[in-house]
Amino acid sequence: MKNIKIVIEKHTDGYISYPVGLKGVIVGEGNTYEEALADVKSAVKFHIETFGKDAFDEDETPVIELFVAEMAMAS
Repeated sequence: MKNIKIVIEKHTDGYISYPVGLKGVIVGEGNTYEEALADVKSAVKFHIETFGKDAFDEDETPVIELFVAEMAMAS
């Protein structure tokens, strides 16, 4: 079993989620964090069932941790 890192972004109109380390575009969305997470989990499962080992980006080194940083910029 592989652990897949998932990024969840909060926007003014809801949440967007996507996995890291898979080939292709896989996005989940929802009005809540939980909905976006459930949506992307379902999409990831379908993607892996469809493409098997080809779903994984084996050329890249695995993502061990994800960090989010913020930086101020002049407008």
